[in-house]
Amino acid sequence: MIAQVLLILLTFNSVVIEPSNSSKIQGAWQSGEGVAIFSGDYFSYAAFSAEEFGFTYGGSFVTDGDKVMLSFEFHTSKPELVGTTSDAALAVKKNAMHFMNSEFKKIDDGSPGKLAGAWLFSNRIRNGTPGTPRAPENPRKTMKILSGKRFQWIAYNVETGEFMGTGGGTYTTAEGKYIENIDFFSRDHSRVGASLEFDFELQDGDWHHKGLSSKGDPIYEIWRLRE
Repeated sequence: MIAQVLLILLTFNSVVIEPSNSSKIQGAWQSGEGVAIFSGDYFSYAAFSAEEFGFTYGGSFVTDGDKVMLSFEFHTSKPELVGTTSDAALAVKKNAMHFMNSEFKKIDDGSPGKLAGAWLFSNRIRNGTPGTPRAPENPRKTMKILSGKRFQWIAYNVETGEFMGTGGGTYTTAEGKYIENIDFFSRDHSRVGASLEFDFELQDGDWHHKGLSSKGDPIYEIWRLRE
């Protein structure tokens, strides 16, 4: 199933979309073993099952009339596509999205969306002391993209095409708590099914993220929205 979805999504070459309705693609979509997230100007797609992680790709996108241009920043199965741009075959109607021969169902529309957006890792605080900030133009990126209920993080290098890891699933935000429920994890499948709880706060637009990592180590991270 994963291989079939990959073949479908790599053979697109044209777009059918209502020009004034590009906002309809915002949110999270599911097709079989694949989940796509469109948030702001960025997107990700991950294929996975209960037994294994399949592949992922994503980057930025721009709508232009009847076209959606996808610019790849990472691609685990086709790293040679990193840095390239392709037209995506897309048709959106209400809660359904058609990518060529694959039907996607909208699983959230970007709400409640307290943290919806594409965030880049910016800094880490250890023992109360901030580290050296990672500049947005740094080719090595750790992005966390969130719709209203879904999240995916990806670590990659836009210059070399290197992929360091990814994970994702569902999340909630309530009363200063951010909870992740892991559906896939490329580095360690045994983490699937775990729930991680963190404290979160927005300070001057930055996301302050505190708690214990999936390994049980204390973390304090700062994330900044992508522009």
